[in-house]
Amino acid sequence: MNRRFHNGILLISACLIVTACGMEPWVKPYERAHLADPIMSGERNPVADAYMRHVYQAREGARGAEGGGGGGCGCN
Repeated sequence: MNRRFHNGILLISACLIVTACGMEPWVKPYERAHLADPIMSGERNPVADAYMRHVYQAREGARGAEGGGGGGCGCN
């Protein structure tokens, strides 16, 4: 029973792995332009949000991943 159970789990896992490789991407390359449209961003005011990210980066000394400019001193 135990060996049979493990073989069943192994078979199901192998089927899932094989079928996952054949799946098409959810977003086609020609549809990605629509997702990059500024209207799709979740920000209400992009200028204010960019400023707040800059203030956060200056205060925390963490810079780079969010794309804000300036150094750790709070100046540009």
